[in-house]
Amino acid sequence: MEANQLHRGRLIDHIQLVVADLNASQDFYTAILAVLDIPIVGTEHDFFWADELVVSSASSPAALGVLTGRHHLAFQAKDRATVDAVYRAALAHGGRDNGAPGERPYHPGYYAAFVLDPDGNNIEAVYHGEAKRSAASVVIDF
Repeated sequence: MEANQLHRGRLIDHIQLVVADLNASQDFYTAILAVLDIPIVGTEHDFFWADELVVSSASSPAALGVLTGRHHLAFQAKDRATVDAVYRAALAHGGRDNGAPGERPYHPGYYAAFVLDPDGNNIEAVYHGEAKRSAASVVIDF
């Protein structure tokens, strides 16, 4: 996996989910990432990746034959409509409801939806309210 350009600048460098059914997970994540305008940038026979997310089968050399278990992963959405659209796409592509879109008490304006992916990972789409970024991302060229 060779990358000529990376976008970084937040807390996590990357996360790898090792899943039981790679095809089901690829369908699920391709659908919700498309709504978020995050492309799948690479695929191999035993894994795929998008931005800081790597999803692999247990047969991938990096997985060592072990599934990762249940995680909570939150994707940033640009607005409430995007949260709603991610939720619908997730349910249409193998996800299970884990909290319909709506305001949450975490802070004023916190609007989120939760679904379980095909492996039971708790996937969230969240919009934190009106804000302005100083940059879309940090670009690293090699």
